[in-house]
Amino acid sequence: MSDTPSNLGRRRLGLLGAALATTAGLRGFPAIIGSARAQGAPAGAPIKIGVLHSLSGTMAISETTLKDVMLMLVEEQNKKGGVLGRKLEAVVVDPASNWPLFAEKARQLISQDKVAASFGCWTSVSRKSVLPVFEELNSILFYPVQYEGEESSKNVFYTGAAPNQQAVPAVDYLAKEEGVQRWVLAGTDYVYPRTTNRILEAYLKSKGVAESDILINYTPFGHSDWQNIVSQIKQFGSSGKKTAVVSTINGDANVPFYKELGNQGIKSTDIPVVAFSVGEEELAGLDTAPLVGHLAAWNYFMSVDDPSNKAFIEKWQAFTRNPRRVTNDPMEAHYIGFNMWVQAVEKAGTTHADPVIDAMIGVSAPNLSGSTSTMMPNHHITKPVLIGEIQNNGQFNIVSQTPTIVAQEWSPYLEGSRDLIADWRKPMSCGNFNVRTGKCGGASSTN
Repeated sequence: MSDTPSNLGRRRLGLLGAALATTAGLRGFPAIIGSARAQGAPAGAPIKIGVLHSLSGTMAISETTLKDVMLMLVEEQNKKGGVLGRKLEAVVVDPASNWPLFAEKARQLISQDKVAASFGCWTSVSRKSVLPVFEELNSILFYPVQYEGEESSKNVFYTGAAPNQQAVPAVDYLAKEEGVQRWVLAGTDYVYPRTTNRILEAYLKSKGVAESDILINYTPFGHSDWQNIVSQIKQFGSSGKKTAVVSTINGDANVPFYKELGNQGIKSTDIPVVAFSVGEEELAGLDTAPLVGHLAAWNYFMSVDDPSNKAFIEKWQAFTRNPRRVTNDPMEAHYIGFNMWVQAVEKAGTTHADPVIDAMIGVSAPNLSGSTSTMMPNHHITKPVLIGEIQNNGQFNIVSQTPTIVAQEWSPYLEGSRDLIADWRKPMSCGNFNVRTGKCGGASSTN
């Protein structure tokens, strides 16, 4: 497959340059930030941080840990003296895996609790639910989970992976290293899997994969009866061509899915599964013996051998008072996003949304792999991509790692998206700028 992640990143940067050429007066990186103190809580009062993660329902298996890591990060920052000389206070709510309730809880955090920023959501449907609230009330959301792209909002900082920072490199790995020719795109039935699979289907076809060699399947949240679907996957993989499953299955449905793979004797050597939403936290609830050798694609694994990661794990297990408590990719995304927010607030001299949003662009923070991530003008961060094999102990053996990749918020493989970029620096300040027409608002999306 000829389009490498690095080449795609350079292509998007080229489009960015073309767009900037149409916008007079745009110079420098990052934009100049005013230093005026803004309205907010009285000096000395705690700065409130919203934590918007499901602590009950189908997504609690994944999101509870993200609430806990935010509490740890707040505690650690307070030990350093807080932010702007003020302590931080976490305000935790439970949207209970209920998508409309996410919007209600977001409004509560912003309007009633007066939080300076919020860290939250997992599924794209929850993010889509809260997005109008954050835009209406001009507040900031840090979103820590891989997603489908096709969006860039002034009020959201996407610290999880875009498709070219996870899904596309995973497919490239399977094609190159495993010789995969037939593809099962299996996902939970909501925005992220459907859009990601639309991108992957277009990408695979652009590489010459026949439509008959692509099987797409969706199941509802919490799906538990996988016997027929796994049988279908097994049959699809019996054609003589190497077959793999690309999984965007989310939440607790992963438990019976992987169990059924084992029940039907599907081994990683026969039909490997690469998952985008299964990490160390999810594996902690599974019998991993039948899963050894199956894969996951993330931007971080707990098994990363780096001093910064080891120190983070030590702090995490001490904070939770559990020496067996695992870490995972979205936790690292919150770690990066939180530290970027602290830097931006200190840089802006205020917690007020607009100066902080401007100050965020260009901020760099350490990741847990020994390098740094940078917040780009499209409100996405730079990331390496790691492929890991599941081990008996529920950890991942890292078998591949890319260089740092710049996120593509708009997919070059979808009609209507390939000519779009996002750049939130002034004077452009646009989430879907069309580089061909030279106009903002090139697609029906947040801008």
